Amino acid sequence: MLTINVAVLLAVIVVFRLRRRTEARSRLDERFTVVIVLALGVLIAPTSVGQGIMDFLGRLASGVTQAGR
Repeated sequence: MLTINVAVLLAVIVVFRLRRRTEARSRLDERFTVVIVLALGVLIAPTSVGQGIMDFLGRLASGVTQAGR
């Protein structure tokens, strides 16, 4: 039996949706993409990959803040 990881499936959907031209999107289409991206974030956040991304972004934000002073 084939097991599909929901996070991977959502990531593939996001990539295909973002490849479309901006002019071809309606407001409803853009909102749907945002909902999918938020759901993907919720699924990735508790994993070790999500924690690594969070740590990296925290360091990046801290570095940018320090550079601005």
